[in-house]
Parts: sequence; structure tokens; C-alpha cells
Amino acid sequence: MTQPEVKIRQSADDDMVRITEIYGRSVMEDTASFEFQPPDVPEMMRRRSALLDAGYPYLVAEVDGRVEGYAYAGAYRARIGYINTVENTVYVDPGLKRGGIGRALMEKLIEECEARGYRQMIAIIGGSDHLASIDFHKALGFIEAGNLRGVGYKHDKWLDTVFMQLPLGPGGTTPPDKIPG
Repeated sequence: MTQPEVKIRQSADDDMVRITEIYGRSVMEDTASFEFQPPDVPEMMRRRSALLDAGYPYLVAEVDGRVEGYAYAGAYRARIGYINTVENTVYVDPGLKRGGIGRALMEKLIEECEARGYRQMIAIIGGSDHLASIDFHKALGFIEAGNLRGVGYKHDKWLDTVFMQLPLGPGGTTPPDKIPG
């Protein structure tokens, strides 16, 4: 069976209904997000605008002209000393997982973040039992950087938060282009 062609591009306002559907389903069915109620389209548009206004990439994956996944980077933490570190987010329609869409999105997201001069990418994974996400990130070169045990509660169980890290470009080996202060 051949894999469908995946087109990665910058997100657009018209994509937000589909992005909201993909995210909403994840909120209701799994633990990738610790939100309990899916946000509506205007809220998702507000969140996207905030990321774009701050200069972060926000990408979508199209298969046969339909958005089937999305990924973006945002601030890892708000304090200025973290300005060179981003947190990644990636969601794919559950029916198309393990079809290369997530990998294509993440490879492009990593490329975009390196081009913007970021030095570290952090993945924060909801649930240490979310092995598919952990293995996905490992396959992209992320290493496990920590595990906070039992810090979230969703779907009637306590959940860990797994931190994974990927150096971008020269990582932490040389001074950054964006120096705080």
C-alpha cells in the first residue's frame, strides 16, 4: 500500500475549523492535552494568532486537499532566559496516525525553528504510558529529559508528564543569536 502524498504548508485562517476538530477529538479521547473541554474555533484562532504574532511557526499537513494534522512551536516558558527554547505541539487525525503525517510535520517544524535561531525544542507528553508519542519523539532524535509523576488527572487516572528534548542547530554549545537582557 502506498502512502498518500503529504503536503506541509503554513496554516491559514480557513484551516482552523478542521484544526479545532482534530484537537477537540484529542481533548475528549486521549491525554495528549490536559484540557477537559475542547476550545471553540474563535479560541483556537486566538491561540494561533498569538503564536504567529510572536514569530512562531504554525504548520498544517494536507492529504488530498484536506487538513489531517497540524504542528506548531511556542514559548517553552515565559521568562526571558528561555527565549531560545521552544515547546513543540503536533496533532494528527487519529485515523491517519502512523502514516508519516506527524513525522513530516515535525521535520518541517524542526527545520523552521532552526531557521529562526532556536536552540532547544522541548516535547511535553501527557502520560508516561503514551508510548507512541515517546517513541515518535525518540525517532526524531529527542531524548528523555525528565518525568513528573502524577501531576495531571484526566479520564479517571493520575498522569505523568514526560519531558523530552532535542538540540536545534548548535544547541547549547555556543552563545545564542538572541541574548536575553
